[in-house]
Amino acid sequence: MKIAVIGSGIVGSLIAREFSKYDVEVELFEKLPDVGWGVTKANSGILHAGYDDEPGTMRAKYCAHGNEMYDKLAEELHFELKRIGSLVVAFTDDDVKILEDLLERGKKNGVKNLKILSRIEALEVEPNLSREIKAALYAPSAGIIAPWEVAQAAVENAVKNGAKLHLSTEVFNILESGRQYVVKTSKGEFVFDIVVNAAGLWADELAEKAGVKVTPLHPRRGEYILLDQPFLVKTVVFPTPSKAGKGILVLPTVHDTFLLGPTSEDLPPSEKENTSTTPEGISKIIKSVKKLVPSVNISKTIRTFAGLRPENDIKDFVLKREGNVMHVVATRSPGLTSAPAIAEDVVKTMFEGYNVRKKDDFDPYREPIKKVAEMSDEEREKLIEMNPAYGRVVCRCNKVTEGEIVEAIKHGARTLDGIKFRTTAMFGRCQGSFCTVKIMNIMKRELGTGFDEIRKNLPNSKVVDGDVR
Repeated sequence: MKIAVIGSGIVGSLIAREFSKYDVEVELFEKLPDVGWGVTKANSGILHAGYDDEPGTMRAKYCAHGNEMYDKLAEELHFELKRIGSLVVAFTDDDVKILEDLLERGKKNGVKNLKILSRIEALEVEPNLSREIKAALYAPSAGIIAPWEVAQAAVENAVKNGAKLHLSTEVFNILESGRQYVVKTSKGEFVFDIVVNAAGLWADELAEKAGVKVTPLHPRRGEYILLDQPFLVKTVVFPTPSKAGKGILVLPTVHDTFLLGPTSEDLPPSEKENTSTTPEGISKIIKSVKKLVPSVNISKTIRTFAGLRPENDIKDFVLKREGNVMHVVATRSPGLTSAPAIAEDVVKTMFEGYNVRKKDDFDPYREPIKKVAEMSDEEREKLIEMNPAYGRVVCRCNKVTEGEIVEAIKHGARTLDGIKFRTTAMFGRCQGSFCTVKIMNIMKRELGTGFDEIRKNLPNSKVVDGDVR
């Protein structure tokens, strides 16, 4: 049996890995040059507890369960997961009533250990919160991850278990042909028995081309500020939610920086690549977060950026099966949290009626890139003795070594962003000002390429015209 998964975001990557547990042929198609570069690349990276989702929705069905699945997933795929908990902060009596509603909703959704903290209790957890708060809803199961790292890890593990990855391969259509399906791509046609459309912002358009009506999608843009301000908050800090969404928040990242945002702006369907930031959006973030955490210091900003989420009018996930094609559409927040549970359910559904066996030799583990900065002195010395490249620091901000850059290339990095999202080089305070040319020299040596062939990310993102001194 041959199976195609279209889209290598967090959902598609985990679906491909789930399929690779079985005795089938799996092929994963991604139109971009690397995995996890779409919706997955630019979001808050939060594992939501599951109290915000209306009981009975697909979001409620998958969020709390997906959250629970991440511990095992992190152990197997070796990505960083921090269970730091979250606080939803109330400033008024009406806000407190909303917290009480969220508490009851969370209980119905199976969220464990939720509780409402008094003002004093909340300030004990987060001393930098505004003194104007009245109470906060505490969810200890909330966590943070680097979403793109999970996608990379899932794909690496799927490939390790026999899956085939097609990068820079755009899928144009899915056509039924007898009992099989022809997947038309920019690199030719492929025939499969089962197809899963997890194409993110374009999942609705691909479904429509395949003759299936699903909920129309439009991009919802969220702008962010990345901050380098130590000891700002320890948990994910939310305002009380509104009809517009969960609101503009303050949270740590797994890389020891802090995110402020996101805004929530609905764009027309024609703007599915509009990741620009705006003065209005950034000003809105600053005003909102200063209400939550007055000590936020915007002068510590590293960068601003924006991400897009696949939004629909019903504000819920859509999983629609038509024959042996499954369309996974509108995996907006909490899609990241729900992804493992969605993947498990999709595979189970698509195998109904088939006698498909699990592999006896499936290996669930993925070997991560070594992080020298996280090693003990003894571990570091042994590694450098074996390979001196791990003793040469390339990225000073995040203490990434030449050995890690080389390992990232072996893991599939072919662009500067490929290196960045695998090692955190160029992610720090200087945003690559000191290390980019050094990294390009390593890429030139390891890949046997010229400087003018190195790209930041996309094929048209040339960095230099030729050798530089």
